[in-house]
Amino acid sequence: MQMTLLGFLIIFVATSLGSFAPFVVKNDKTQKFNVISIGVASGIMLASLAWSLILPSIQDSVYKGFLKIIPCIAGLFVGCLFMTAVEKLASALTEDKKDVDILKPTKFFIAVTTHNIPEGLAVGAVFGVAAQAALSSEYLSALSFAIGIAIQNVPEGAAVSLLMQGLLKNRKKACLSGVLSGVVEPLFAIVGYLLAVSVDNLQPWLMSFSAGTMLFVVIKDLVPDVVKEDPLSLIGVWSLFIGFVFTTALDFLI
Repeated sequence: MQMTLLGFLIIFVATSLGSFAPFVVKNDKTQKFNVISIGVASGIMLASLAWSLILPSIQDSVYKGFLKIIPCIAGLFVGCLFMTAVEKLASALTEDKKDVDILKPTKFFIAVTTHNIPEGLAVGAVFGVAAQAALSSEYLSALSFAIGIAIQNVPEGAAVSLLMQGLLKNRKKACLSGVLSGVVEPLFAIVGYLLAVSVDNLQPWLMSFSAGTMLFVVIKDLVPDVVKEDPLSLIGVWSLFIGFVFTTALDFLI
């Protein structure tokens, strides 16, 4: 139980840690750091959804043959549809605002906060499976997964807070926005844990759903900022590459 609580706690602490970026980054360096943080977050999320979510979703499926990929494909589509609904909701909530600069940061905040929900569910589900197996090796594997999510949460928290700082022009409120975006993770980790210990074979569906939401966020909101035509585009691309390679190595080494 102590290891489970640790896993739930570190994913929130990591997001909160990254959210203090506005107090660390100087104003004249904010744009460059913003591109770097978004690039790293994109690479980390791509590697995490590929190796820590999609691959285990297929491997842990109880179905045989071609049907083995059903939970993965279905979860990806549902996750993408879910984020599409979030996109429509974000647009509806901001369409009556005069300042168009509010739209993108608001959508980004909603998207990152929302995709933290299935991330929390996935972390909780992994620990729930470990609790059912009652093996120390399973708990260590679950903790390594939580650490991987936590590492990616640092630049995510930084990206949210820095974007909100550009909108709000207030470091404290921007930091609070980043922290709030991560509150949902430990809360839904508890939900994921309870579902995993009470419903058999749910983990592949939860993981692929999480992967679908993360993939939507990366493609729709993060990658365009990384590859846009400006002097910082190469920095953004290399940041994405480094984030992907680092997380790939982490997933296969721990």
